[in-house]
Amino acid sequence: MTMIPPLPRRPRWRSLALLAICLAPLLWPLQHLAKHYYQQELAGQNRQTQDLYVANLLGILHRYETLPQILGDLPALRAVLADPLRLESLTNANRLLKDIATQTGAEVMYLMDTRGNTLAASNWDKRDSFVGRNFAYRPYYTEAIAGRLGRFFGQGTTSAKRGYFFAAAVHDREQIIGVLVVKVDLDHTENLWGKTPEQLLVTDHNGVVILTSRPDWRFRATRPLTEAEREAIVAIRLYPTQEPQPLNLNTDAWLIQTQDIEETGWQVSILAPRTLIDRSVNTVLAIGAAALLVLMLLLGLMMQRRRHYIERIDFEAHARHELEKRVMERTADLEGLNSRLKDEVLEREQAQQELVRAQDELVQAGKLSVLGTMSASISHELNQPLAAIRSYAENAEILLDHQRTDDARSNLKLISELTGRMASIIAHLRAFARRDRHAPESVALQPALDDALALLAKRRRAMAVDLVRDLPDATLWVQAGETRLRQVLGNLLANALDALTEKANPRKLWLSAEQREGYVYLYIRDNGPGFSSEALARAREPFFTTKTRTQGLGLGLAICDTLMRALGGELLLGNHPEGGALLTLKLRVATPGANLQPPEDTSA
Repeated sequence: MTMIPPLPRRPRWRSLALLAICLAPLLWPLQHLAKHYYQQELAGQNRQTQDLYVANLLGILHRYETLPQILGDLPALRAVLADPLRLESLTNANRLLKDIATQTGAEVMYLMDTRGNTLAASNWDKRDSFVGRNFAYRPYYTEAIAGRLGRFFGQGTTSAKRGYFFAAAVHDREQIIGVLVVKVDLDHTENLWGKTPEQLLVTDHNGVVILTSRPDWRFRATRPLTEAEREAIVAIRLYPTQEPQPLNLNTDAWLIQTQDIEETGWQVSILAPRTLIDRSVNTVLAIGAAALLVLMLLLGLMMQRRRHYIERIDFEAHARHELEKRVMERTADLEGLNSRLKDEVLEREQAQQELVRAQDELVQAGKLSVLGTMSASISHELNQPLAAIRSYAENAEILLDHQRTDDARSNLKLISELTGRMASIIAHLRAFARRDRHAPESVALQPALDDALALLAKRRRAMAVDLVRDLPDATLWVQAGETRLRQVLGNLLANALDALTEKANPRKLWLSAEQREGYVYLYIRDNGPGFSSEALARAREPFFTTKTRTQGLGLGLAICDTLMRALGGELLLGNHPEGGALLTLKLRVATPGANLQPPEDTSA
């Protein structure tokens, strides 16, 4: 039988190679988009972490800022400055400074005369005591002698410990008779950072690293120092070394975000390794390349099948045995192709596993943001009870001066109740963070509202805000948690007073309530500027605020909205037709309970 010569092979793989070359450039925009996305995600997370660190650092400094000015009026310290040679006065001053340092958590407190000699110190009984040492060369001493609040960060020449110094002059009428200094330990702020790929870097006005999560970067210069700066470093003994070595950072290997702290002259930087971004980008590129390869294999398979079909038709017309032979050959080719497809699918599954691991790392980084939101929430919720405690304490002091002990005892009892409420707020916020679910209880609305008004009574009177109440005589019972309801009412009333701050008199606040269709509606209205369109759209977002950073964190309405939904109610925001904001609390009606408390005195 005459064998028919095979038809010439068509260059099918050449076409596939050409198509692959045309499609390969699509991986470049995929890489660019993935890099931009992951870089923005990492920058957003680091920005939140940086804000929390700066807020914590400033909170520590503000805690001790006014301490030297207050303690300068203590008689025991003035007695030492009046007679430095009297042993009894020195002993009393040393013990007093030690007790105050222990109670406030300060590193060291010490008292100097007008020549810079240390007369008394909280570490008087330690090996590295400051007593008898002269610190007149320190800038904080010069500032305090000049009548200003001295600020300084440096490493102690005696204790060899880093710290931030606050110094204030001690006056005898118009004359400066000494300087009181408080040293704050900031080492623990480095330990708060933890072991993360991102690194912390805090530099002073000289560009020298003073706080960092990497000890080998400490006291290194991030920029060249001028001759004047070098002379100042030697004169005031700012660092443990007189020649800070340069910190040679490869800026291409780090994603750097910097924030200035104006009141200290520092810069806080977070350095994230770019390998975090490259790892995710490489995973996306691997998936894209795998998809492109699968597409090429599918196209090749389609071309292969088409060629098999043409050859089968052609050879069936000439000879069956030739057709069978070729069919066997093609079958072997298909088995090899299937084996390669299995290998490619296995590689793709491995790439997907890498992607899942990368996503787990992003979830772990997100937990830091949740912890920061929780700490900011607790700070926001405790501000109002703390302000009320301070007001009651001041009133108690005045009452004691006038021998009104019963009234003072009543104020102290109110302070005890407020501290219990603060503990309850913390417990509820912790339960809220765990998504705890509590069964609702019957709560009387009017006493809870009166209690919230009592916390803000002093501020309302100081602002001359007229309160217009239109509440039913009968007690309104709602389904809620007593502490959570007081949180919501306190936040909303405080926001209403904030809105009236910039408004001229008259300032008014209206409170009214009604019960209908199984719900109790409480209306809170003010005659302030009201909500803007942007504020109405974003008011429930955490950290959105129209106030300055020192006036608020932007968490009040977000927390109130979440608490209301957890209680089965609703918080409605809007503007009143006659002007000003109108907030409506919608709560479910409850069966009258037995927890009705007498309202607190709103005039206290």
